[in-house]
Amino acid sequence: MSTIRGQGLDAAGEIDVAIEAGYDAIEPWLGKLREHVERGGKLADLRKRIEDGGLTVESAIGFAPWIVDDEAKRAEGFEEAKRDMDVIAQLGGTRIAAAPAGAPRDRGIDPMRIAERYRQLLELGDEMGVVPQIEMWGGNKSIGRVSTAVFIAMESGHPKACFLGDVYHTYKGGSAFEALLQLGPQALQTFHMNDYPADPPRETIRDEHRVYPGDGIAPLDEILQGFRRVGANPVLNLELFNRSYWQKPAIEVARTGLAKMKAAVAKAGV
Repeated sequence: MSTIRGQGLDAAGEIDVAIEAGYDAIEPWLGKLREHVERGGKLADLRKRIEDGGLTVESAIGFAPWIVDDEAKRAEGFEEAKRDMDVIAQLGGTRIAAAPAGAPRDRGIDPMRIAERYRQLLELGDEMGVVPQIEMWGGNKSIGRVSTAVFIAMESGHPKACFLGDVYHTYKGGSAFEALLQLGPQALQTFHMNDYPADPPRETIRDEHRVYPGDGIAPLDEILQGFRRVGANPVLNLELFNRSYWQKPAIEVARTGLAKMKAAVAKAGV
């Protein structure tokens, strides 16, 4: 859904594109789902559309500020996360991203504090039937590296703690892709699939520079084979923010992205 969000489709339209393009699963954005409800739509109707189309909701993108130090804002963030989890549960989904949304840009939050808050988020997820996945954003001062995200998951001390990885963010954050070999099936349940070009360099590359898998220089063979080496079988979610793709028909972009993901997996021999 990130890959075609620039085309301006509503939630139902994005689901229809995923079905027509031949996807097995989706990762909707909570903003689009809220818009659907605010316009009088029903989540039950979206769920039927998803299920009738043979899709599952494997993850979802929300930006609740659960991580922040300010107690009042954090309380609001947890309430937002609860609402988001409820929406995903109503769609039959099982996971949601727990990103460092709202974290200050000029300094990092103590990882041990984040771990405590992540555990609280996981406990909320136990109540709601949805698992929050700790997500790193490359370059973020609070959760900007694979090692930091995994440290937070481990220190949370919760059995359902897991990591939402991303090819681009691993590169942007300066982590070695070999770090993923320290993880396993519990940690690696979903993974954002994309690629990145050689230029611009790591220091200035941005989300919108992501390209289709196989069209950049990322070591996709190494990454995908690594999943097999540690016994993981994560759902691969295509996540691109390339503005040039947003100028093309959504169905064309969706089909191209799926074909290139499948080609990358076939090339890696997994």
